[in-house]
Amino acid sequence: MSKIPSSQITPEHVYFSRRRFLQTGALTTAALALAACSPAAAPPAGNGGAPAAGSSTQTDELGDAVTPYETVTGYNNYYEFSTDKERVAGLAVNFPTSPWTITVGGLVNNPKTYGLEDLLKKFTQEERIYRHRCVEGWSIVVPWQGFSLAALLKEVEPTSEAKYVRFESIFAPDKMPGQSDPWYVWPYIEGLRLDEAMNDLALLVTGVYGKALPPQNGAPLRLAVPWKYGFKSIKAIVRIELVSDQPTSLWMNAAGNEYGFYANVNPQVDHPRWSQSSERRLGEFSRRKTLMFNGYDTQVAPLYEGLDLRVNY
Repeated sequence: MSKIPSSQITPEHVYFSRRRFLQTGALTTAALALAACSPAAAPPAGNGGAPAAGSSTQTDELGDAVTPYETVTGYNNYYEFSTDKERVAGLAVNFPTSPWTITVGGLVNNPKTYGLEDLLKKFTQEERIYRHRCVEGWSIVVPWQGFSLAALLKEVEPTSEAKYVRFESIFAPDKMPGQSDPWYVWPYIEGLRLDEAMNDLALLVTGVYGKALPPQNGAPLRLAVPWKYGFKSIKAIVRIELVSDQPTSLWMNAAGNEYGFYANVNPQVDHPRWSQSSERRLGEFSRRKTLMFNGYDTQVAPLYEGLDLRVNY
């Protein structure tokens, strides 16, 4: 049973309130208008002549335009700061992200402790434009910068007993006012099966739009697993452990009947309180059909062959 009454979890009509999406739409329109009126930026060095990061002309592989920077950095689900998406950026503005240490251990042959600067130097940083689908039914398209999670895991050498990867966020209630909320078991915990974590799409994110990752978006290190609902993409990571048993995430603790371990984007499996068959892209007023595995089915569907995705939601 859920540990949190449904009344304590924001209902769908609040997520999709007309006021918020009118505000977001106006922000998007203004941002696009400014981009259209501004001279084109020169491509950054080493970008092969591609549009500048954050440019409105960037698209994902399906041809969907990148969501404007102002929207992605101004509308954030980050309960450690606030349940109000439009307040998070203001509350996080002075959150310290340096120095920052990440420990990687557990069932590995070569445990490591990294400073953020070590990760930036050791692992090749690349840009990947990913769709991000929130479990609440809204979505964005984001140009992340980061490096493959698999590259980090290969360096620490998981043992044969390792079956899952457990991620842990920072616990800093003096800097994150939302962590005083007793409804949730802090710090934020998430997990992946090891084969999911080794998939090339799984990205450890260090930047966005060609810039440093802002605190409200999970700085200095967050996860991006684009075929899963956004709550799986844990922010402000301080610990990564290889374990033999399936981790229990914060949302499984809070409402396990609504938020399962896998959290794969699946338009055929509804959330108990709303449909997942469609979504609203921030800045748009109409809804679009949600794609299986958020459109990444070719890359990840083999991971779930023989698994009942209605049971393993």
